[in-house]
Amino acid sequence: MNRRTTLKGLAAGSIGLLAFGYWAKEAGIFTDDLPATLFSTSEQTTLSAITDTIIPKGDAIGALDVGTDKFLEKLLEKCYETDVQEKVKNQLFTLESSANNLYSTSFSNCTQTERESLLITLSTSKNEEEKEFFDLMKSQTIRGFRTSKSVMLDYLKHEIAPGRYNGCVDVNS
Repeated sequence: MNRRTTLKGLAAGSIGLLAFGYWAKEAGIFTDDLPATLFSTSEQTTLSAITDTIIPKGDAIGALDVGTDKFLEKLLEKCYETDVQEKVKNQLFTLESSANNLYSTSFSNCTQTERESLLITLSTSKNEEEKEFFDLMKSQTIRGFRTSKSVMLDYLKHEIAPGRYNGCVDVNS
């Protein structure tokens, strides 16, 4: 084996990869920009406020501490159909306008009791879309919170499979 030839090949390959990366970035194939999300900044803030209202931070961790709001954003963006996404966006707008009409402030700036009253109004609404929106937000917030790593390991004491094996255990017969 010829070491000199191998080193020349590795150097040429490394230089080629660096040049390709530079070229791809200049050509616009790779960008440093974050990908656009489905929700605007105000809608993201409202989603965060909803998750914080459903599972607020108390003596223990809350929904925002484990990133449930980000989970909801990605779940709604990647896993739901376009019609459901539009219904959620419409209900977020309706919730914001209800908060502005009743309390003269945005939903995220309302107090905890004001946010709770607005969400309870949605849960008991005769409008089917409002009720479905509340049920979706509540169920997926709870799901996102309960399946987060810190809740599963620290609070629920979940053991990752296969668990323990105690091969030499005395059995009382």
